[in-house]
Amino acid sequence: MKQKIVVLTGAGISAESGLATFRDANGLWEGHDVMEVASPEGWQKNPKLVLDFYNQRRKSALGVEPNAAHKALVDLEQKYDVQIITQNVDDLHERAGSSNILHLHGKLFESRSTKDENLIYPMTGWELNLGDLCERGSQLRPNIVWFGEPVPLIEKAAEETMHADYLLIIGTSLQVYPAAGLISYAPHDTPIYLIDPNTPPISHRRNFTIIQEKATVGVPKLVKKLLGE
Repeated sequence: MKQKIVVLTGAGISAESGLATFRDANGLWEGHDVMEVASPEGWQKNPKLVLDFYNQRRKSALGVEPNAAHKALVDLEQKYDVQIITQNVDDLHERAGSSNILHLHGKLFESRSTKDENLIYPMTGWELNLGDLCERGSQLRPNIVWFGEPVPLIEKAAEETMHADYLLIIGTSLQVYPAAGLISYAPHDTPIYLIDPNTPPISHRRNFTIIQEKATVGVPKLVKKLLGE
C-alpha cells in the first residue's frame, strides 16, 4: 500500500505560471476591493461587475501553462498516493496531470445556479454573462466560494490531512482560514515540508522543514528527494 502525501497549495504556485495572486499589498485584487468581486453582497450589488471580473480571470488562466512545480507533483504519483488540496480556483493542477485534486475555494471553469447550488456546469470558454441561465431559469454565477460563504469541502480536506504520511505546503501564506488550519490535522509525527520564499507564521512542530525557495525550484528538489533520486 502506497504512503499518502497530502499537498496544500496556494496562490504562490500559480503566480509562477503568470497568474495574479489573490491580492496585492494594498488589499486590492486587480484594482478591485475584494468584497466587490468576491462576496455575496458584491454579487447582489453588481452582478455584471462580478461576472466581468471572473471572465477576465478565466481569460488569463487560458493563456498560461502549468509550471515545473505543478508537473513535479504529478511525478510523486509514481510512488505515493497523492492528494492535492488547493486554495486556487484555476485548473493548472488538472492540466499538469495530477489525479486527485480537491478545490477548497471552488473552480474557475465552472458555473452554478443561483437557485440550486447543486446545479453545476463545466465551462469550456471564458465568458459567463448576465442572461446565462441554469435549467431552472435562474442566473448562473461563478462556482467560487466567496467571502462569507461556507467552505463545503473543508471537512473532507481535514479528513485527508489526518491520514497524511507527509504534508507538503506550497506557495501559501497560511493566512486564509479555514484552509490554514488544516496543518493542525496532520498526525503529530508526520513530516511537514513548507516551500515558499517567505516564511509564514507557523506553530512549532516536530519534523517541520522549511524550504525557502519559490515553488518551481523547491518542489522539484523535494520531489526528487521523496522519490529517492
